[in-house]
Amino acid sequence: MAPLDAAQTRAFLSAHSGLPGPRGNLELLAAFGDVAPAELVLALVGSDDEYLAACAAAALGRLVADADAAGARRAETVDLLRAQASDQRWRVREGVAMALQRLGDADAAGLRAVVAAWADDADPLVQRAAVAGICEPRLLATRATAEAALDACRRATASLAERDPAQRRGDVRVLRQGLGYCWSVAIAAVPERGLPAFAALATSTDPDVAWIVRENRKKSRLARLLAPAG
Repeated sequence: MAPLDAAQTRAFLSAHSGLPGPRGNLELLAAFGDVAPAELVLALVGSDDEYLAACAAAALGRLVADADAAGARRAETVDLLRAQASDQRWRVREGVAMALQRLGDADAAGLRAVVAAWADDADPLVQRAAVAGICEPRLLATRATAEAALDACRRATASLAERDPAQRRGDVRVLRQGLGYCWSVAIAAVPERGLPAFAALATSTDPDVAWIVRENRKKSRLARLLAPAG
């Protein structure tokens, strides 16, 4: 991909996207994130073409990781990534989660900082990006990141429960869907903290929280931990 110019790269991505179809080309998306020049990534952010926009969103993770942690460029790129988390196109939102995971692979502390900020965001899609991004098993080998994932799930769930039930549609349902599996990932990574937190969650009478509890109990990684010994 590297020898292609910008126009050729766009055409190549579109031609090999796998869309329309049941599954976009995630391998190509990842390769773009590895090698694409920053100027091309930024040019494709928010593209009308969903696959190109998803590729750009995912590649922003590398740009965040490459920027100085305390510098203005990182803050600006994180803000741009946050804006993509609110995109109504689900593939773009998945690209944002992949971007956070790419950041986590390179800079775990940087990922934790972004997730801590986004978990309390007023936009449920940004909250969903936070939990979906950090609740990736490969990122949770370190206790600090595992605990950050658990905390993000807890805070996002508490925020959901505080919303007016009459307004829990659309984007709030997207957040709920993410929490329906993310808790199990976080708990499996740090069960000594996660299981008590989940037990407390299970006492809630909120119907959406109850749904989140039921869905997570179906996940094999959590079911094994909840099964009685013997």
